[in-house]
Amino acid sequence: VWTAIVRLGVFFFVFLGLEYLFDNLMAAVTDSTGVVRAQSYVLGVSAMGFLAYGMLPERIRNAGHRRYRVLLEGAAGVLCTVSIMIICLHKNYSVLLLSGCLLFFMLGMTGSAVHMDMALQKQAGKGLAVPAGIAYALGICLQFLDHRFLKDKVTETAVFVIAAVGLLFFHERAVHLREDENMPAVEEEKLSMDSNGKKDSGREVYAQERIQVTEKRVRAFLLAAIVFFMTFIFAELDNAVTLVHAEGSADVGHWPRLLLAVSGLAAGMLYDIRESRYMHMVMYCVMMLSTICMMSMMLGMPFIVGLVVFYLSAGFFSVYFTAGFMEIAPEMKRPGCWAGMGRAVNNITAALIANPVLALLSYDSSIAVIVLVLFLFVAVSTVAVVYTFQKKAFAEQLITDATNTVSEKEKLQKFTELFSFTEREAEVFGCLVNTEDSVQTIAENLYVSRRTLERYISAIYEKTGVKSRVGLLNLYNK
Repeated sequence: VWTAIVRLGVFFFVFLGLEYLFDNLMAAVTDSTGVVRAQSYVLGVSAMGFLAYGMLPERIRNAGHRRYRVLLEGAAGVLCTVSIMIICLHKNYSVLLLSGCLLFFMLGMTGSAVHMDMALQKQAGKGLAVPAGIAYALGICLQFLDHRFLKDKVTETAVFVIAAVGLLFFHERAVHLREDENMPAVEEEKLSMDSNGKKDSGREVYAQERIQVTEKRVRAFLLAAIVFFMTFIFAELDNAVTLVHAEGSADVGHWPRLLLAVSGLAAGMLYDIRESRYMHMVMYCVMMLSTICMMSMMLGMPFIVGLVVFYLSAGFFSVYFTAGFMEIAPEMKRPGCWAGMGRAVNNITAALIANPVLALLSYDSSIAVIVLVLFLFVAVSTVAVVYTFQKKAFAEQLITDATNTVSEKEKLQKFTELFSFTEREAEVFGCLVNTEDSVQTIAENLYVSRRTLERYISAIYEKTGVKSRVGLLNLYNK
């Protein structure tokens, strides 16, 4: 777990540090609004990188195809190195922007892979908020040390190159080791199958799994909606701070960024209390505070107060969407996509709303900004309520389904004992009375030939005294 935390922390350092460096270099070639727009472009491209990793073909990411990953990550390392060097050496707007887009796309793919590594470290009964909080704090502290002690541009460039390439190298090594560790588990799973190669299953278990899959998908999309609307509020605060810093009217400095590390650690500890039971409630309170802060800034609140609130709340928000999606990722169909989905949704939303927010801030209409913030707060509140009730409804459905499953198993067990079914005959009998599958489909699901299955069915008919499947259903439902 600690190696995964370090890798995620290094990713935060590289991503946030290069974003900060990119903004500073952009400020030398364009105005403050140009900086915000350029930042939105690279963040949007990074979101594409996060999603692209999860869409890679399985032959690249699966065991046995290490050469594909090595080739891909080697190319990514070269592109990252070249892009960082161009960003640090050039002062042309177009060159900076194109290099930044390429760099952050590569970082997005790397970040998705690193988030997936952390998601696979989840242990039963333990959340990922604390590891995510520690990794986030580590990344912020490394960024602070970099800004504090590395004043030379060449040295700073070298540090970012080494960190980015090292991240790719150690990620590849971690994946290879994990694949080697999982091989015995795969063999054990094969040995645990019965003589026909089919693990014990039934209609009830299948139905319960379908309910769980549906619940996970709905929960994932609702969480994405919550992050989407929350990003509107936090992006407004972020853009307001970036504008002030880019204009030079106030020097943000580096010391306030340590508040991000503090808030990240605090968020991790609070979110993991009682298996993340209060995670959404805590985040909702933080969002409420940020909403009040944004409205107060529009009404003349001192900039330093807004800055402190922004840094404190940003840490909570980052750990919230990082841990939230990493916890559900292993249960989804494409875990590679969902592990870094929080960062992807945050980045792409920030990119989409940059121009509208800039227009509002430049228009200097406090009332318009306040109305927008209140609307977003209501939207987040609505989705959060739906999320809470949906989670409760599915929990109740799972309890009901589990109860029905027990009753169905007891009923099937009684029929097995009454008619002296063998274990295999009982399994075939359960498929005949509890599904509408054809004989051919049942044979395929049980990994037997159609002729073998027909022999089982004939034996069942003989023992029960019926002559058709309809007769079995009538006998079973009496």
